[in-house]
Amino acid sequence: MNICLFTQEELNKPLRFDDERAIHLNKVLHKKEGDTFFAGVINGSEGIATITKVHPVENSKTKKIDYEYEFTFSPTQNSKPLFPLIMIIGFPRPIQLKRLLRDVAGLGVSEVHLTSTELGEKSYLQSTLAQKDNAYKMLLDGTIQAASTYVPKLFIHSDVKSCVESIENDLQNQNTTNGKFEKFILDNVNPECSLQSKMNLLTPPTPVIAAIGSERGWTDNERNFFVQKGFSLCSMGKRVLRTETAATVCASIILSSQGFLD
Repeated sequence: MNICLFTQEELNKPLRFDDERAIHLNKVLHKKEGDTFFAGVINGSEGIATITKVHPVENSKTKKIDYEYEFTFSPTQNSKPLFPLIMIIGFPRPIQLKRLLRDVAGLGVSEVHLTSTELGEKSYLQSTLAQKDNAYKMLLDGTIQAASTYVPKLFIHSDVKSCVESIENDLQNQNTTNGKFEKFILDNVNPECSLQSKMNLLTPPTPVIAAIGSERGWTDNERNFFVQKGFSLCSMGKRVLRTETAATVCASIILSSQGFLD
């Protein structure tokens, strides 16, 4: 836990002994009254928290003494920003989804759109990890790992068409011209070019929308739809990658080419 994140409301409340942040302060950092720790407000500033009181509490389950913490928070600066990269990702296996969300949040992707695909396994959408609250927890974990406060926005869609149209509507409502975004779909069946070569042609920083399919890839119907919506078909070599690996590599190539990983 490289930063302890709180909602604005939580800043005025003690940390319960069974809160994972209190457990971290106690068992990992061994913090005592008067000590400080790195903290931040979710989607807000980061700064220093100072422990003002430590209360010993008996844990009814373990019968051991744990601790609750009162603290104050002093913001020092804005946190690491998210990057202008929107990712469309076909639902992977639940165990892959867990790692995928943590990794793309750690890299600083601004939005994650999980979508069902025509060849994707429909039962994945029914898993507990695919529920929005649980998926958000994985994004939050990735944000904490990156020592940032900004959590990527998360959206879940029933199909590719509604996913892309939802993104277009959001950009229009934000008065963002959709044409300003470069749009790519990863595909190893009939790519026009490599993602790297395409990115080399862009002038940083260029906002990007990137689509990565589920484990069985895209159908011709989905490819045609993406092309009609202005997406370029790109590859990342001849090897077939897992969805989670492809998403991480894709995000890394895009962010690096735009100078965000310098």
